[in-house]
Formats: sequence, structure tokens, C-alpha cells
Amino acid sequence: MQGSPAPNEHETVGAYALGILDDAEATAFEAHLATCEWCAQQLDELAGMEPMLAALADLPGSGTPSIGESLSAKPSPRLVEKLVDEVAERRAQKRRRGFYLVAAAAALIIGGPLTVLAVNGGSDSGGTNMANGPAQAAFQTMTDKKTATDPTTHVTATVAMEKRDWGTHAVLQLKNVVGPKKCSLIAVGKNGERETVTSWSVPNWGYGIPNAKTEEAKNPLYVHGGAAFAPNQIDHFEVMTFDGKRLVEVNA
Repeated sequence: MQGSPAPNEHETVGAYALGILDDAEATAFEAHLATCEWCAQQLDELAGMEPMLAALADLPGSGTPSIGESLSAKPSPRLVEKLVDEVAERRAQKRRRGFYLVAAAAALIIGGPLTVLAVNGGSDSGGTNMANGPAQAAFQTMTDKKTATDPTTHVTATVAMEKRDWGTHAVLQLKNVVGPKKCSLIAVGKNGERETVTSWSVPNWGYGIPNAKTEEAKNPLYVHGGAAFAPNQIDHFEVMTFDGKRLVEVNA
């Protein structure tokens, strides 16, 4: 690959992209283009720039008529270089905006309320073993944990919490729950507000059943998610079914 071309060759790339070279100049540049990867790359970057340049026709200090009026008069090499640089900067700004949007979306996905990212300690209907999943791994390292067992349903829940900049990351360990049912973990604030932390489905065989015949039914369920509350703003957590039945309540 050749090194960066001299400034006059760079200006030729811009002029060629604008279509303002005469036949002899265009032929000479095309011969050079066949052996210069740098110019080929620059030309690819500038492909389709003429419509964009229409928006730049009134560059400060250019003193040129609008491109809509004329592209037949050759601008000076300095003006061509200025136009090329302006378009390149506009495209760089668009790429940066695209990167920031992707980063912001990733932050929302990672930091906001989460659906189930890890399930039980065994396999799920022939799926991947999740014993070392992120929810269970986080549960093992978190120190702020509260446990409760409902005297009627006999469901046992342990909620682990940790403070995050955006609120509270909570991990639920659930035992002695049978299915089929759909459930949610609800954070109830001291102000009475309720936020859904995460939700999941319980299969027929259930989770955390002590005398179950299969390992997948013996293993507890681990799920995690987030709430906008700070930990000291949460009064308690509730595990609720979708039809409104409370399975267990855990004080924060």
C-alpha cells in the first residue's frame, strides 16, 4: 500500500469526486487510482458527496455561486480541499453520533430493569446449563441478603441487593415454587410506589422442590433485575403471580 499522497493528489481526489476534471485530467487520475489504494479509499469515502455538497454551497468566505447554479466552473484547489474537508468532518460527526447512540442503548439494556438472564441451576427443557449464570454468580458475591418463607404458600425467597448509580440491582433466589405460573418480583418503596424488577415463567416441575425427582426441579430459581429506587428507599419485595396472588414477601 502506498503512503499518503502529496497534497495536489489529495485535491485531485476531491475534484474527481466532484466531476470537475477535464478528460485528460480524469484519465490521468484514473491511471494513478489503479495503483494507489489510499486514493481509492478516499474516493470511496467521498462517493455520493455531490448531494451533500449542495448543502455546503454557501461556505463562509468561499465567494462562489451555489452548486445548484454551476458545477461547470472549476473551483480553486484550495476551495476543493475545503469542501472535501467539510464533508469528511460532517461524515465523522455522523459516525460519532451513531457510536454514542449504540453506547446509550447498551447502557439502557445493561443498566435498566432486566428480564430473566439466568434461570435455574440445572438445564431447562434440554437447554444450556445455567449453573454458572450471571444471576447466580452475582447472588453468591452479594452480601446484603434478606430471606422469608410464606406460611401459607411455603414459598421461600431470598433477595440480594446492591446499590448502583441508577438505583438497585436485585437478585432473587426462589425455592419451593411449583408451576405452571408466571411471576414477577415487585419492589415496594417506602412511599408506596411499586416497581417491577423482573418477571419469569415457572414450568410444571417447579423450582427448589426438596423431594423432587429431577435435578432441575430441585435447583432454585435465580433471576435478577433493577429498580429505580435506592436500596434505602425500598420497604419490601413481593413475589406475585400474574393473576395477582402473592407468593411471598421479603422485607428490605
